[in-house]
Amino acid sequence: MNFEPSDDQAMIAETFARFLDEHSSMVRVRAALPLGFDAELWRGLDELGAFVMRVPESAGGLGLGLFDAALVMEQVGRTLASGPIAEAIVAARLLAKLGKDATPGSGHGLVTIALHNAARCPSQWVAGGAVANMVIARDGDRIIAVVPTPEETAAALERTTPEATRDHAGEPAAPNLASQPLAQVRLDRGDRLVLAEGAEAVAAFEAAVEEWKLLTAAALAGLSAEAIRLAAGYAAERHAFGQPIGSYQAISHPLADLKVDADGGKYAVWKAIREIADGAPNAAAGVSLALWWNARTAGLAGAQALHTFGGYGLTTDYDIHLYALRAKAWPLLLGDPELLLGEAGRRLYLGETPALPDVGAISIDFDLGGEARALAGEVDRFFTDTLTPELRAKAHYSYAGHDAGVHRKLAGAGLLFPGWPRDRGGRGASPYALSAVAAVWEKHGWSGHAAGTTNMVGWIMQRFGSDNLKSEALAKVAAGEAVCSLGFSEPGSGSDVFAAVTRATPEGNGWRIDGQKMFTSGAEIAEYVLMLARTDFNAPKHKGLTMFIVPLKAAGVEVQPVHTFQDERTNITFYDGVLIPDSYRLGEVGGGLKVMAASLELEHGLSFIKSQRHMLRAAEQFCRETLRDGRAMIENPTVAARLARVAGHVAVCDVISNRALWAAAEGKPAPAFGPAAKLFSSEKFRTDAADLLDLSAPECLADSSEAAAHLNLAFRHSQGTTIYGGTSEVHRSMIAERQLGLARTRG
Repeated sequence: MNFEPSDDQAMIAETFARFLDEHSSMVRVRAALPLGFDAELWRGLDELGAFVMRVPESAGGLGLGLFDAALVMEQVGRTLASGPIAEAIVAARLLAKLGKDATPGSGHGLVTIALHNAARCPSQWVAGGAVANMVIARDGDRIIAVVPTPEETAAALERTTPEATRDHAGEPAAPNLASQPLAQVRLDRGDRLVLAEGAEAVAAFEAAVEEWKLLTAAALAGLSAEAIRLAAGYAAERHAFGQPIGSYQAISHPLADLKVDADGGKYAVWKAIREIADGAPNAAAGVSLALWWNARTAGLAGAQALHTFGGYGLTTDYDIHLYALRAKAWPLLLGDPELLLGEAGRRLYLGETPALPDVGAISIDFDLGGEARALAGEVDRFFTDTLTPELRAKAHYSYAGHDAGVHRKLAGAGLLFPGWPRDRGGRGASPYALSAVAAVWEKHGWSGHAAGTTNMVGWIMQRFGSDNLKSEALAKVAAGEAVCSLGFSEPGSGSDVFAAVTRATPEGNGWRIDGQKMFTSGAEIAEYVLMLARTDFNAPKHKGLTMFIVPLKAAGVEVQPVHTFQDERTNITFYDGVLIPDSYRLGEVGGGLKVMAASLELEHGLSFIKSQRHMLRAAEQFCRETLRDGRAMIENPTVAARLARVAGHVAVCDVISNRALWAAAEGKPAPAFGPAAKLFSSEKFRTDAADLLDLSAPECLADSSEAAAHLNLAFRHSQGTTIYGGTSEVHRSMIAERQLGLARTRG
C-alpha cells in the first residue's frame, strides 16, 4: 500500500503549485473577473506543458499519466485558476487519440470540449466557450470540431488580453454563477469539421469525458481543502466572548467533518484512477462516485467556510465567496451532480460499461500485499473448516457470538492474535495483513469483539506489564484461555474517562479497588478487565490516575447485565474491596494517562468499514431477491442509485481507513487519522443503515429473510458505533485540533 506520489509526481505537483501561487493569486483571480479567464495565466500554463501533459510523447506531448494530471488539478482547484483547464487537457489528448495535432503551434488555439452528445443536445453550455477557438463534440457516431459563431463569442475574445483582464474590462458573454468564460454553443451549425467517426472514435470521446470527471473531481478536492483551511485560519484568529471562535464546537465540528470528507474525496479520485489501471470491475462506477462525492463536499465546504466568516464572508472584500461560488459552479456544467448516483447505479448493477481512459503510470497503490492475502486465505480456510452450522447459528456481531472453543482453537493455530510476536503465540503479521484478516472475520460473520478487546489489553500488558503479570495473565490470554474487557467509563463521567472516581488505595503489598464501571461489555465472560482508577484525589484530574489489570473472578466483583436495543448485552460492574497485587499495576503510579493514551491510540483507530461493506452486500442481496411490481428491486434505477450512494460512502470510508492503516504501518505522521476513520465510518454506517432499512421496508421489520434480518440488526448495531470507542464529538474535536490547528474545543 502506498499513499505517497513518486518523487517525479511530487515534483510536478510542486512545480505547478509554485506557478499557480504566483500567477493565480487571489489578486489575479479577481483581476480576471468578470470574464473569468486570464490569458497571461493561460500562456504560462501552455509554456509549462499543462495542456499537453496527457498527450503521448509520440504525438509531441509530455506523456504523463492521469494521476499526474489529477495532482496538478488539485492545485488548480486550490488556487481557483481561471479558465477551462480540465477541458483543455482532455481535448488535447482526444485530438491526439484521433490522430490530430494537439501540440502548441498547431493552430487550434484554445480548444475545449462539449460534454453531452450533440445529437441529443445540440445547444450546450460549454466551459471556455466564450473564449475558445474550437469545441470538440460528439454528434452521434461522429466526433466533430465546431468553431463558435461570432455571436457566441461576441466581445469575449476581445477581453482575453492580459491588459483587459486586469482592467475588469467588459462583461462576459453570459453572466453566470461564478463568473466563468461560459457560452451556450450551437453544435449543429456554423463551421463543423468531422474529426473521426465510428465505434472507436466514440469510445475515445467517452473516455475523454470520464477523464474530465476525474480531473474536475480532483480540482474540487483541492478547492474544498483550501476553503476549509481558510475558514479554519479565520476561526483561529477571530474572537467572540473572549475566545477564538474556533474553540466553539458549533464552528469547529462542521469544519472537522468537512476536512475528513475533503480528504476522502481526494483519495477517492486516486483510488478511481488506480482501479482503472488495474482493470477493476467497478472502476467506471468509481469515476461517477468520485465526482459525485467531491461535488457534494465542495458545495458543503464552500457554504460552511462562508458561514464561518459570518457577515464578512458575504462581502466581496473577502475571497471566500469566490470559493463558495466556484465550488457549486464547476460540477454543474455536467448537470445535476445527484444524477451521478444514477449513473453509478447503472454501472454497478445494471450493466452500463462506458469506455475508460488509459491512465498511464501511477505510483499510488491500495493493495494490501501478498502477506496479507496469504494470511487472509489461511484464516478463511480455518473458518470454513471450523464453523459448523451450529456455530454459524450462534454467530453474532457482539460478545454474544463468542465461543470459547473456537477462541482456543484460533490461539492454537496462531491466528487469534496474528499481530503479536511469535514468542507470544502470534505471527508477527503486518498491519496490512491484520486488516485483511479482519475482513475475513466479517465475511464469515464471526464476532471479533472478544478477540479485539483482548488483543488491545494484551498489547498493553506486553508494553507496561510486570513479569509476574505476563507469566500469569498474559500467558492465559495468549493461549486463548482468557478474554479481557475494558473498565474505562463510569456512570457519572460519560466519555470523559479521566473523570474516573473508582479508587485504588494501597493495601499491604497491593491495592484495594472500590467503585463501579459502566458499559463493561463482555465482563460476563471475561477473566480480566483493564481498569483506570484514581490513586490520588488531590492531584489534578489527569495526573491522579493509574491503570490496573483486575481479575473479574476476584472476591468483591459483581457483574450486572445491561441490555441494549442493539440486541447486545453490556454490563455495569461493581468493585467492593477487591484486592490485587501490585504486579497487576500497569505503568507508574499516577501514570495512567500514558497507559490510557496507548490504549486509546489502539481504540481510536477503530473503523466500521467491514460492517458497512457487509451491510451493503446484504442490501444488494435483498434487492436481487425481492420483487416489486413483478421485477427484482435492483432492476429499478432509483433503487440502484440508492445502493450506489451507500457504495460511495463505503468507497470513501475505505480510503480514509486505509490512509490511517498505511500511516501506522509505515510510521508516517498521522494527525488524528484514526479518529477521522472512526468518525466517518460510524456516522455513515448509522445514516446508511437507516436509509437501507427504509429501502427494504416492510420486509426488514421482521426477519423475513437472511438479508432483511441483517439490515434490521445493522440499523440497531449502527446506533452505538458513534458512541463507543470515543463519541463522534470527541473525534471531531481531535480532528479540529490536530488537523486544522484550532484551539481546544468548547461547548
